[in-house]
Amino acid sequence: MDSEAMLGVSYGLDTFYFLICGALVMWMAAGFAMLESGLVRAKNTAEILTKNIVLYGVASIMYLLVGYYIMYSGTEGGLFPSLGFLIGDENAVDAVTAEGLAEGEGYYSMRADFFFQVVFAAASMSIVSGAVAERMKLWAFMAFAVVMTGFIYPIQGFWSWGGGFLDELGYSDFAGSGIVHMAGATAALAGVILLGARKGKYGPNGQINAIPGANLPLATLGAFILWMGWFGFNGGSQLRMSTVEDANAVAQVFTNTNMSAAGGLVAALITARLLFGKSDLTMVLNGALAGLVAITAEPLTPSALQAALIGAVGGVLVVFSILALDKLKLDDPVGAISVHGVVGIWAVLVVPLTNADASFVAQLIGIVCIFAWVFIASLIVWSIIKAVMGLRVSEEEEYEGVDIAECGLEAYPEFVRK
Repeated sequence: MDSEAMLGVSYGLDTFYFLICGALVMWMAAGFAMLESGLVRAKNTAEILTKNIVLYGVASIMYLLVGYYIMYSGTEGGLFPSLGFLIGDENAVDAVTAEGLAEGEGYYSMRADFFFQVVFAAASMSIVSGAVAERMKLWAFMAFAVVMTGFIYPIQGFWSWGGGFLDELGYSDFAGSGIVHMAGATAALAGVILLGARKGKYGPNGQINAIPGANLPLATLGAFILWMGWFGFNGGSQLRMSTVEDANAVAQVFTNTNMSAAGGLVAALITARLLFGKSDLTMVLNGALAGLVAITAEPLTPSALQAALIGAVGGVLVVFSILALDKLKLDDPVGAISVHGVVGIWAVLVVPLTNADASFVAQLIGIVCIFAWVFIASLIVWSIIKAVMGLRVSEEEEYEGVDIAECGLEAYPEFVRK
């Protein structure tokens, strides 16, 4: 087989792999929907399902129109991405692909790259959904989704993955513990601060009242779906697998992803048992997700045992973080800020321990810059939305459930409240 034919086979295989991984990440949208709907009360289920499916459509459109071009059409080493992009220029995409193939560098379709990247943008916004559940107006959330997926997320993504200044500094984030997960959690934190806690969550004398979710089997299914989808999230970030080296790297990434999730799960289980005397399922689920976030910044260079230990630290951190946020009266119904934010920071910081090319200084700068940008920008956008249309449903609507107020229907209409 001549070199041109080999390039064609490599191109086809890598494009197919990229698309399959993108589909796995898209499946994570179902995981977020199931996890969140299981952890909220029955009266708020239809609304949170609506948020999760609509945000995916909004993210896809906004990332096509502006987000992708902001993130990958900037000036190398710059602070600001290029604003001279062309919206939906498919001819330019074809030209880039053809040029790369001619030079032996076109390993996959640029359209496959767009598809893979758009599901990451949607995943970042999905993190926000659970943290603001049960009391935010649906259309206020959607308005923020437009700005988050179209502008806030892509700008900081450009800094790291689009050749911006963080990339030049040596910031290392293989699949996005900081770029995707911490960014989503930071946007959620800004929203939660302005939104306030659910009615009845915190008492006048400092007591914290548990508000259990309606469907833990559904939440568990969501965690399993997310665990499965994460193989595409991390594995696809290798970008190709048509060489022996890349195929071995993908296998290592899959193994480490699984082991870190297992480590986080077991560590959270033990921590919950020691603290509460009970094996809290919600902490177990969040422990598994924390393990997945913990390894996402660098799933290739650790050994399998190191990956399990990295995940275990994430599992311990998430339990204490959830408790600490409650002490601060920051109401996060699903633990998203702890799982994706606090553990996302841990994930970024631990990279230099296994990757000799990374430095703690660059990782710290990356964390500070991403957090500062996303938090300030999100706080401004949330504040504008609050002034224009309001963020929160009325007290009566919250009591009755946002399903009726926002969607006009209930997820479980047979369950009549007496």
